[in-house]
Amino acid sequence: MRICVFGTGAVGGYFGGRLAEHGEEVVFLARGRTLDALRVRGLSVTSPLGDLELPQVRAEQEPTAVGTVDLVLLAVKAWQVPEVARRLGPLLGPTTRVLPLQNGVEAADQLAEAIGREAVLDGLCRILASVESPGVVRHQGGQPYVALGRRGEAPGEEMRRLAAALAKPGMTVEAPEDIRAAVWEKFVFIAPVSGLGAVLRQPIGLLRESPETRHLLRTLMLEVVEVGRASGVVLAESLVDGLLAFIDGLPYDSTASMQRDLVAGRPSELESQTAAVARLGRELGVATPAHDLLAAVLAPLERLARRSAV
Repeated sequence: MRICVFGTGAVGGYFGGRLAEHGEEVVFLARGRTLDALRVRGLSVTSPLGDLELPQVRAEQEPTAVGTVDLVLLAVKAWQVPEVARRLGPLLGPTTRVLPLQNGVEAADQLAEAIGREAVLDGLCRILASVESPGVVRHQGGQPYVALGRRGEAPGEEMRRLAAALAKPGMTVEAPEDIRAAVWEKFVFIAPVSGLGAVLRQPIGLLRESPETRHLLRTLMLEVVEVGRASGVVLAESLVDGLLAFIDGLPYDSTASMQRDLVAGRPSELESQTAAVARLGRELGVATPAHDLLAAVLAPLERLARRSAV
């Protein structure tokens, strides 16, 4: 399978690296220091599941240098999706599929608006990873996971075949019965953890062990559940308790990428996570007071980061 990994940060570097390690033809799209590092030193991944060294990888800056592929793994930040969608044309053939792996629940719709629904899958990933330096990814723990599917459809032969082709040692790939629900289930986890962690600038371990912040995490999760249900998504009554149990099993010092970006003064996914819950709640008539407050507190930091990045 010919695969283009569009965005070679922690997510793209890890999953693209595993696919390349096990024989898939992978081309990495990157820019700046990451592009230079990939071309000179290749890609490195440190992981409890086994380190990975790819001293030579193909890395390009523009889709025109890649040509058509079978699959695009879209691993850019959520706020970059609308702009990136306009650049996908040279990668797309009649059977190309684009799999978004962003946090949030809007990437597939943004892609479909730009390139048409037929090419676009819904997707998500779960991984605790960060970029140590350009071309060097650190996977902290847990089983990296990807889900894919078509909204409103049970997984058919194409999805099952694609999931089986992508599943490699060091990554689990599934085609769930309801991909939209799966995307929202992740959103119920990531938006609260990202927003609260960014405000407090503390790791998941402290958020879960302090009674006050554990209660606030639950409150934030329940808000996302109500927004999801108002959007027509079926979310189980046991979801929040299950996610809190999942959080209890994460490494104490885990942090979300949105939190790390805001702490470092970089543009973040605030508008696709915390602020998106508040915005979607207003559109659907669902009260989200906890997310409203977190979004208001974090908005000035986001504006400052974006001014600094210009």
